[in-house]
Amino acid sequence: MEYRWEKDSLGEKAVPRDAYYGIHALRAQENFPVSGQKPHRELLWALGVVKQAVAAANTAVGLLPPEKGEAIQRAAAEFAEGRFDDQILVDAYAGGAGTPLNLNVNEVIANRALELLGQEKGSYDIIHPLEHVNLSSSTNDVFPTAVRIAAIRMVRRLSQAMARLQGALQTKEKAFAAVLKVGRTEMQDAVPITLGQEFGAWAEAVARDWWRLYKAEERLRQVNLGGTAVGTGLNASRRYIQVANEKLRELTGFGVARAENLVEATQNTDILAEVSGLVKTAAVNLAKIASDLRFLSSGPRAGIGELRLPAVQVGSSIMPGKVNPVIPEMVTQVAIQAMASDVSVSQACAWGNLELNPFLPLIAHNLLHSMEMLSNAATLLAERCVAGIEADRERCEDLLHRSCSLITAFVPYIGYEKAAEIVQQALATNRRVEEVLLQEKIFTPEEIAAITAPAEVTSPGIAGVRFIAKRKKLFNSKEGEPHGSKS
Repeated sequence: MEYRWEKDSLGEKAVPRDAYYGIHALRAQENFPVSGQKPHRELLWALGVVKQAVAAANTAVGLLPPEKGEAIQRAAAEFAEGRFDDQILVDAYAGGAGTPLNLNVNEVIANRALELLGQEKGSYDIIHPLEHVNLSSSTNDVFPTAVRIAAIRMVRRLSQAMARLQGALQTKEKAFAAVLKVGRTEMQDAVPITLGQEFGAWAEAVARDWWRLYKAEERLRQVNLGGTAVGTGLNASRRYIQVANEKLRELTGFGVARAENLVEATQNTDILAEVSGLVKTAAVNLAKIASDLRFLSSGPRAGIGELRLPAVQVGSSIMPGKVNPVIPEMVTQVAIQAMASDVSVSQACAWGNLELNPFLPLIAHNLLHSMEMLSNAATLLAERCVAGIEADRERCEDLLHRSCSLITAFVPYIGYEKAAEIVQQALATNRRVEEVLLQEKIFTPEEIAAITAPAEVTSPGIAGVRFIAKRKKLFNSKEGEPHGSKS
């Protein structure tokens, strides 16, 4: 292999002649062989776009000759597209507040720009990674800006994925609107509910998530591009700062704007912690839904079995015919990881120092990775699970009547104590509460049907009151209200 020699303030290194990276990338490779994970692709895209905006601004204000400026812009655009990802040697968890990655990106863009001009890689007297690609900028304004730009794109993707999941859940809400079943609290039989109402509750929670995430973009639009090292803008002209932010808006299509206080925007990362918290909240809701789906589909014969999830994967290497709820299980794992990542992001944001947070690489990697995973998980949950869910209507009805949960609908008529006696008799004799009520001649079959109608037991008010009102003996003589009523 042929090499070229590059030097920095620490000495010299041999770099493969055909490599787009340079000495700074090699040092980072030696210093940070930590996780084996590369920086997130969305972060690399964002860095390329920011470098393109910086080069365009430097060209527009006359700091870069047009030929060099255009070559750097083209190289940065190609980098943003992912053409040189294999030239990034820096680990996702490198120290230096993003400086090693920024230097690596500068080298790749500089050498590609040289190539576009017909020059040899490493000809830094013509285009230099720091003198030209990094002109008017610093890692400390480029990297945080790129993190926010990447986060905007990912938060949009996650918001859209949650909206699709909401739609899938609402479709099932309508399909199962008339399926009456046992509602459960603390894993015990409670009162009746429809399967549609359960799906509707999940859909509402997801709706809050996508709306919160959609609105979170507003918090990410304030960037510190132009603040250079500590937000004071040293070595960046006012005209450059204005143009750089204009170019960034044009390139991204996002409504980004220069932060009012560049020093504050360089110091603090609480906005990223806030967004991470919203991502964590979405993970919490996804985990809850996945857990409920697993519980309601358990069995299929020896469990709850009210739902039938789509069979997408053989479930056992030893138990023939077993099918597991693998999509909800995947969602649960992704949610747990996202919640854990939020803890990391929160800690890293809290431990920033003075004018800069040195832990931005961890913040960026965990936040973007969580949003990517949750986007994928929500999409798969909607498409490969929720869309194909079927209700076992007979099972729902059977468990409802075996559960004694319908007795609560009769409490306004017969009182709590009498209702408890009916439940005890039903459990002792393995009968339905309706059967005991009939045997005790408290209600007629028509009255029981009226009280236990799905619309009556799953809506506000006293079930069957309009039909039962004619039975005066069940009402207080003066008020004409159900037994035990106070109003």
